[in-house]
Amino acid sequence: MLKTYVSICALWLLSFAMPALSQTVADTAKTTTPRIRGVQYAQADEALNGLLHPDDPLFAGVSISGDVCGAVMAAFCSYGQYEGAVRVNLKNRFFPIAEVGLGRSNYVNDESDNHFRVSAPYFRVGCDYNVLKDKFSGNRIFVGVRYGYTSFRYDMSGPAIQDPIWGTETPFHFKNIAGNAHWGELVVGLETKVWKFFHLGWSARYRMRFSEKQAPMGRAWYLPGFGKNDNSAFGGTFNIIFDI
Repeated sequence: MLKTYVSICALWLLSFAMPALSQTVADTAKTTTPRIRGVQYAQADEALNGLLHPDDPLFAGVSISGDVCGAVMAAFCSYGQYEGAVRVNLKNRFFPIAEVGLGRSNYVNDESDNHFRVSAPYFRVGCDYNVLKDKFSGNRIFVGVRYGYTSFRYDMSGPAIQDPIWGTETPFHFKNIAGNAHWGELVVGLETKVWKFFHLGWSARYRMRFSEKQAPMGRAWYLPGFGKNDNSAFGGTFNIIFDI
């Protein structure tokens, strides 16, 4: 009888303990399982990102480019330039660049009939920074700076200058006038990947002249690589870019 009574009591207590034990196990699973799964998922995501987007080395390539806009202006307008550039890719963020070109102008003032002509080289050096968050997409948004310099010789001519007192005329015709200029540029640009190593790029530029050598007979109407000669100027480029 005692064994039977003990067995009945044990079963009765167990019937009350089982629901509480089940709830405890469930609560423990809720608090521990998601944490474990979360760690596993985070590690998996990190590994996947490492495979899809590995960290770029410091040196990530070189590209060459040519400015189409400047070439069209040189062919059909009173001034323009033929320009090429070499750019280094550092970790898909920093892009040191060197731009070299030939600036040309053949301008005649309709009012004064003065004629200005120049054809001379120039260069710029600087660096662009890719501000786009996803630096692995192949598309880029740039901000950058440039330093530019040109040394050139130009021709100026026009109607003869008449002396108002004596009535004599002095020819206004000068050749090989020496000049040079220094300037800086602020650059904003956009680049899109078209196919594999082929890109197209656009840039807008604000140029500020630092210094200029001026001749007594008249300043240059156009500065190669800078544009129309003023204290500041706006410009732009449309570039065809190839990764090499």
